[in-house]
Amino acid sequence: MDQKITGELNERIEKIIDLMKNDLGTIRTGRATPSLIEHVAVTVYGGTAKMKIIELATVGTTDSQTLVLTPFDPSIIQEIAKGIQDANIGMNPAVDGPLIRIKIPALSQERREELIKLMKHKLENGRVMVRQVRHESMADIKKMNTDKEITEDDMHRLEKEVQKMVDDSIGTIDSMGQHKEEELMQI
Repeated sequence: MDQKITGELNERIEKIIDLMKNDLGTIRTGRATPSLIEHVAVTVYGGTAKMKIIELATVGTTDSQTLVLTPFDPSIIQEIAKGIQDANIGMNPAVDGPLIRIKIPALSQERREELIKLMKHKLENGRVMVRQVRHESMADIKKMNTDKEITEDDMHRLEKEVQKMVDDSIGTIDSMGQHKEEELMQI
């Protein structure tokens, strides 16, 4: 029984942490990283398909300010470039032969502060998700106690275990935020 509750909780928390990592990865830090555009959806093949960039091209960096995309199908290079432009993410792709180059502009102080605000909002959403999972786990534990599946002592021990897992995961989310804020504040 204990393993079931803690195992499910751990699995759900890991999914939330992974979601937070991906979510924070989409926040631009002034450095070129593939995660900035990998999940941007673009319309290709004459409007018949909407696909993510990661499905259409390899994304890499040549330096800390430049992203380079190499489309798997060179015939859609213009459509990919237009899709990135239309995505309104503040990037201007330039077609350079078989490649698309994207220069990442430096962030202004004002833009850095906006991104930190956005990041803090995303972090709070992650904490809320973790607390919701905790709430559901605690309800399951109480139900097991009322159904006489576990003793009162086991219930309290399990609740403490769940709370410790939740505290650890919120600490992880906070440290991810701290790291991202440091990245954003670097000039």
